Amino acid sequence: MPKTPRAEIIGLYRYPVKGLTPEPLQQVALRVGETLPSDRRYAIENGPSGFDPATPSWMPKTVFLMLMRNERLAALRSHYADETHVLTIKRDGEVVARGDLETAEGRAAIETFFVENFVPELNGPPKVLASPGHSFSDVAKKVVSIINLESVRAVEDMVGVTVNPLRFRANLYLKGWPAWRELELVGDMLAIGDARLRIVKTITRCAATNVDPDTAARDLDIPETLQNRLGHNLCGIYAEVVAGGEIAVGDTIAVA
Repeated sequence: MPKTPRAEIIGLYRYPVKGLTPEPLQQVALRVGETLPSDRRYAIENGPSGFDPATPSWMPKTVFLMLMRNERLAALRSHYADETHVLTIKRDGEVVARGDLETAEGRAAIETFFVENFVPELNGPPKVLASPGHSFSDVAKKVVSIINLESVRAVEDMVGVTVNPLRFRANLYLKGWPAWRELELVGDMLAIGDARLRIVKTITRCAATNVDPDTAARDLDIPETLQNRLGHNLCGIYAEVVAGGEIAVGDTIAVA
């Protein structure tokens, strides 16, 4: 395999509530064995799942409200304030719900909004879930997700329209690698300043990528397109933090 060129971080994002708005960051401190701070810290249970905050364990995304099945989530704009733990949800520019996710009253305010507005999608009472140190990731291991923007450009060529990279809901967006080179790097180490991330897995794409994050329209079929054109439905990689450090937009990434 030819030497992998250096890449540059173009975007950094966290997702405080699974399925809700990505929040851009300029810089972040990575810690060994952890996700980005507050990434998928909360989830909205879609009917009883058996999740126990006292002994948290990984659960499949199908037990939560999420974009794979609930595209109307993309029409909401949410913001989580770390200092106050307050989640604010807007729709069409208007605040429709607000609550402190660390209090019963605050969680109830958010849950009431979903009871009143997402009845067709609900399998039971929605419930805001959290447990200290737990992340409601799509995979059991605590990871950082990475998207190569050149691969997104390749997807655009396949579908014939502009594809918003946020469809892929990654933590890091990079430029500088050839399309699909990231799929060949499993097991390799990435160096970003003092931080080191080991690539542990490719990302299998689901129907969440079919939802336009701006319009909430389910207007593409990216997994099927990838499967038909490439023989797989992979796009992006997961990496595990093995040495901590500060990373920021504009930083260079080298394959160590």
